[in-house]
Amino acid sequence: MQISATIVTYKNSHEMLNKAISSFLNTEMDVKLYIVDNSPTDEIKTLCNDSRIEYIFNNANVGFGAGHNVIMCQPHKMGEYHIVLNPDIYYEEGVIEGLYEYMEKNSDVGNVMPKVLYPDNKIQFLCKLLPTPIDWIGRFFVPSKKWKEKRNYIFEMKFTGYDKEMEVPYLSGCFMFIRKSVIQEIGVFDDGIFMYGEDTDLSRRIYVKYKNIFYPSVTVFHEFAKGSHKSLRLFWIHVKAAVYYFNKWGWFVDKERKEINDEVKRIYFK
Repeated sequence: MQISATIVTYKNSHEMLNKAISSFLNTEMDVKLYIVDNSPTDEIKTLCNDSRIEYIFNNANVGFGAGHNVIMCQPHKMGEYHIVLNPDIYYEEGVIEGLYEYMEKNSDVGNVMPKVLYPDNKIQFLCKLLPTPIDWIGRFFVPSKKWKEKRNYIFEMKFTGYDKEMEVPYLSGCFMFIRKSVIQEIGVFDDGIFMYGEDTDLSRRIYVKYKNIFYPSVTVFHEFAKGSHKSLRLFWIHVKAAVYYFNKWGWFVDKERKEINDEVKRIYFK
């Protein structure tokens, strides 16, 4: 098998999920798709009527990272490359072929993310520096829009222009195209994080030994919604994830974070 993917779903709309499934299966490559369902019912199973799909019903909401780990902890179920795929991602034919070809030519790359656009073709700023407590927690409590925009200009690496291939410490988990051998070496998602931040943790671990690459020659679309900004429950999930992450890596003292972020800014800051 060349490429496998997992989509972890929780009460997602059938229409949206169908777009993600169809996008992934629209290829002549040897692929396998795992639908890991955290929903309270298994009604999504009706969408999984292709022989290249395996449906897994968890009968519990185990979280984003733990859901993907159901497959990522079993190397024999993965292809040469494995995609962590959001249920709200869709794209045209040729995307995974382009990423596969790129990875085949660049053996030092562990994870690659394409350019990610909103449905209206505006770019999503999903290349980020390693977060500080201010970036993840402080921003919720600062009312100044101007301050947030200034902070995000740096944190979201907007200074790069998002117009060239670049090495990034933290790539979004909405679409991670990862080499299986790297997953086997680096490990899977830390399922101590229920949701939000598990992609940061995994990206960081990959970045230390391999390259995380933003590759804008390939494009996908993401129907992205910042749930933690709209729901009190998701807000607290976000805060709990941040606390777990900073307890693990360091709050205000994180030498590795400072060194990595300073180096990235030195290379790409215009």
